[in-house]
Amino acid sequence: VASRLSLKKGIPVGYKSGDQPNNALSLNVLKPGEVAATAGTSGVIYGVSDQLEYDRQSRINSFAHVNHTAENNRIGQLLCINGSGIFNRWVKNIIGANRSYEELNHAAAAIIPGSDGLMALPFGNGAERMLNNQQVGAHFKNLDFNIHTGAHLVRAAQESVAFAFRYGLDIMRENGMHPAVIRAGRTNLFLSDVFTRAFVNSTGVAVEFYEGDGSFGSALGAGIGAHIFKDAAEAFANRKPLGCVEPEPGHPYEELYENWRTFLTEKLKPVANPANII
Repeated sequence: VASRLSLKKGIPVGYKSGDQPNNALSLNVLKPGEVAATAGTSGVIYGVSDQLEYDRQSRINSFAHVNHTAENNRIGQLLCINGSGIFNRWVKNIIGANRSYEELNHAAAAIIPGSDGLMALPFGNGAERMLNNQQVGAHFKNLDFNIHTGAHLVRAAQESVAFAFRYGLDIMRENGMHPAVIRAGRTNLFLSDVFTRAFVNSTGVAVEFYEGDGSFGSALGAGIGAHIFKDAAEAFANRKPLGCVEPEPGHPYEELYENWRTFLTEKLKPVANPANII
């Protein structure tokens, strides 16, 4: 997992990596086909592959994962969604500045899936690479002053982020990543039952939760690099999931997602050369 590099002063470096590979390490996402997700200010899907491939539209970043070696390819494939938790925070600042996220999540849970017809796009945090670098912006659709409340806005925002993850995961699938389960820390938007169930049911993939984050992964990597642990298997020997949320039978999220994707398509500009072919 860690390579020993020598600095000019001869001090060995046991481990070095960035935030998303660190987070993946904290979730024991090390083998081909394993996938991690985070839903903070921005959202990330991070998978591991043993193939040196790339997305022809440059919607995904690919680079050496923390356990990559010359003998065994371990390539991290990263898809980022700029408009994620920042949309949830914006809604909170507008309608719930004096209420906690827990209170807003509870209020949103009382609204039916689909937010009584209210839809949203969360892309108000700049250009989105997965949308071919288009700056779509954030939007609400079908807002009805006689029906929709602040709780509807919260639910619509969280569902829109979950649908953006589904859109991104479909891009990962186009590039050969087909996870049976996605691992995540029980933090940020994954603290919301509304978001979590929208994520699981729209993607059709279970989410397995673990305690920890990128800083935990960095500490594990340092421990492996310093030989406190013999290897990654020993480092994760006592690490158990906090729980797992499975897709639910009879849910409406496939239809809701398709309606959302149509809404997104209305806002996208045609891409003349989506495959970047010269």
